[in-house]
Amino acid sequence: MKPGGQPSRQLRRAVPGVGARKTHRIKTEFSAPLPDIFLYCLPLSLPLIMHDAHLTHLPLIQSTTLPDEAATLALGARFAQPACLAEGLTIWLHGDLGAGKTTFVRGLLRALGDTGPVKSPTYTLLEVHAVSGLNLYHFDFYRLNQPEEYLDAGLDEYFSGTGICLVEWPEQAAPYLPPADIHIELQVVHPAGLAAQRHAVCKATSARGLSCLKSSLLIAD
Repeated sequence: MKPGGQPSRQLRRAVPGVGARKTHRIKTEFSAPLPDIFLYCLPLSLPLIMHDAHLTHLPLIQSTTLPDEAATLALGARFAQPACLAEGLTIWLHGDLGAGKTTFVRGLLRALGDTGPVKSPTYTLLEVHAVSGLNLYHFDFYRLNQPEEYLDAGLDEYFSGTGICLVEWPEQAAPYLPPADIHIELQVVHPAGLAAQRHAVCKATSARGLSCLKSSLLIAD
């Protein structure tokens, strides 16, 4: 979008029908066991940029070490559990460019049976995936110049239904974006003497998010 342009008209042309694909009668199955992912609890608080007033005080924070891309895909796949993907679930994905946000989404969709291309909707803002009887909405707000463009594009309508919303760069739509059930912070770290790794911190901020993390990350009550 060029400075001085009309975001409302530009964004509305980009969104309707973009990337919509349907995969019928596909069961949620894994062809091979998922790689083990090391999980442990941390006494820390994930920085939240917005909606602090909406957050329920839930102590569940999980930190995950992801040594390679396959581990990031496997982490996403763990969220493809029926007990996790409740109607209206919203997950915010935080992290710099290349941190693995889209890879996480790809892992989740692959586990549900979506075999089509999964790319970040940087220019279209939204990619719709209809798979395994679910509607998953993959957002990327990186290119929003101002939060009001989120409203101009009519994207708020997707958060009021039963679909699953996966949001990259949610801070770009603050303060209009509804609060998340789960925050996932992805970072690239460079341990001394080792190859670069990804580090993920998952935090539940609602009862629905807490239930999802318990089921997807195999956490005992």
